[in-house]
Amino acid sequence: MNNRSIDSSHAFCLVECPRDAMQGIHAFIPTEIKTAYLNLLLEVGFDVIDCGSFVSPKVIPQMSDTAEVLHAVQRGSSRSKLLCIVANQKGAEMAALHEQVDILGFPFSISETFQLSNTGVGRVAGLETIAHLVDQCARHQKELVVYLSMGFGNPYGEEYDSSMVGEWTQRLVDLGVNTLSLSDTVGLATPEQIKSLYEPLKNSFPHVSFGLHLHAHPAHRDDKMAAAYESGCRRFDGALLGFGGCPMAQDEMVGNLATEHIVQFAKKQGIGLNLVTEKWHQAQWMATGIFGTFH
Repeated sequence: MNNRSIDSSHAFCLVECPRDAMQGIHAFIPTEIKTAYLNLLLEVGFDVIDCGSFVSPKVIPQMSDTAEVLHAVQRGSSRSKLLCIVANQKGAEMAALHEQVDILGFPFSISETFQLSNTGVGRVAGLETIAHLVDQCARHQKELVVYLSMGFGNPYGEEYDSSMVGEWTQRLVDLGVNTLSLSDTVGLATPEQIKSLYEPLKNSFPHVSFGLHLHAHPAHRDDKMAAAYESGCRRFDGALLGFGGCPMAQDEMVGNLATEHIVQFAKKQGIGLNLVTEKWHQAQWMATGIFGTFH
């Protein structure tokens, strides 16, 4: 297993999310195409690749072949870590058995409504699952990332304010979680809000790595990335060409932050990402072909 840290306060961590880009597509993308795409992404040099999920195939049928993809993938000398999303203990146990999986990701929502919709259980049961995940990861030498869904607002009319983010973060940290990614699940965040959340979180939990998983319209992305970066965020999730979004959130999905825009932003900051240029361009072309065919 790759021993590179997935994030730190001093290192920029680029997370590519083909799983998020594909999961809402109704037409099934053949396993061999997913595998070929993942193999190419592994050659690009991303820090982390969110490549699949171990969830109910009835809920996310597009990811029902994650185990087959993992068995067929060729890691080679890739420095990238592979992350898979799980939604319950069964999924965590399945993912933990795969040597190819380095990181387990769990979506935990501040919204009780969305937690029920996304994982089938409420927040209290979700915390119990996370406690199990912490144990699973320790026993199987995996890392854990918890995505704090609806971290920037609640579209369901439930109570929300910024103090709730800190309160739930404290409960997750108390369970042993040390990597958290705030998720703007339906594109509600503003630059001002991002700053007002990240700065106190970084100050209150200096040992925790905080990331950002944005679903944002292109017109707003640069200001949001800048606000997060200026507030100390160094872990950014994206998907090539900005495809995807959460199919459990609402009918009209807001796309992912486009990876190429994160790359451009990093270059403006003078950050060297060490991507393999030829493979990076090949991956963009392949993404265009896949998502132009399957949609």
